[in-house]
Amino acid sequence: MKEIALLGPTASGKTALSLELANIANGVILSLDSLSIYKEIDIASAKPTKEERGRIVHFGIDEIYPDEHFSSAAFLTLYQKAKNFASKKGKNLIIVGGTGFYLKSIIDGLSPKPKINAKIKEKIQSYKKDETYKLIVHIDPKYAQKISPNDSYRIEKWLEIYLSTTIVPTKYFEEYQKRGVENDIKIYEIVTDKDGLRKKIAKRSEQMLKSGVIDEVFYLEKKYTRKPKPLKAIGIKESLEYLDGKISLSKLPEKITIATAKLAKRQKTFNKSQFENVTRGDAKTLLKEIRSYLQSD
Repeated sequence: MKEIALLGPTASGKTALSLELANIANGVILSLDSLSIYKEIDIASAKPTKEERGRIVHFGIDEIYPDEHFSSAAFLTLYQKAKNFASKKGKNLIIVGGTGFYLKSIIDGLSPKPKINAKIKEKIQSYKKDETYKLIVHIDPKYAQKISPNDSYRIEKWLEIYLSTTIVPTKYFEEYQKRGVENDIKIYEIVTDKDGLRKKIAKRSEQMLKSGVIDEVFYLEKKYTRKPKPLKAIGIKESLEYLDGKISLSKLPEKITIATAKLAKRQKTFNKSQFENVTRGDAKTLLKEIRSYLQSD
């Protein structure tokens, strides 16, 4: 069994390439997408349909409901499940998606997370993002240098550790070292030109509307309210703004496109800074290289 990871910005063609590879190289797919993990979020996540998946076994798609909690630790458990399945069936494991942080957790591992009680969770809600970021800059400048002032996820994680342990998170991570889970994964990344990617993103945004993303979001809000984290995702957030009457239908695809393009830029930056020994190229080039590697003895 061999393991490869296929990265790339959203709308770069990762899904199509992974499906083709799985079909010709006896593969099982583990999705790295943070939205495809949820059931009932089909259009907004742009997850492959059941027809597209065919007989290829997928992990990381339709695993939990939108109001259920999911974390990097839960992803590691899912990774082990996918790896064990592939090993037993004599298949290759193809890890694919845009959430590079999940892949990073496989390679580097995770520091043990402190227990967070209800009082701490309640207190965290009282902090504003900009206030917390200023606090980080003041008492943990090393951590501040690694994140963006708009990185809500890591800002909140910093606050959880600090309030739960009273230890500056950078020192906490130094004391509780990470342990990698797997370091024998060959990493590939699809490279696309900026203009070409922008056109693909715009096309996807239009397709989401044609496929009924507004109806999907209306259903999700009615069933789960707006509290669950995935209800704040790109495509869903903008559709809710339309339903609130804040933007017109004609402006909706453009707004989704702009937000998605910004996400793609962040994904490129993360992948470039976090992963070493990455083979990069366009989809056709990578297809040949990955196919040769997976089918070699």
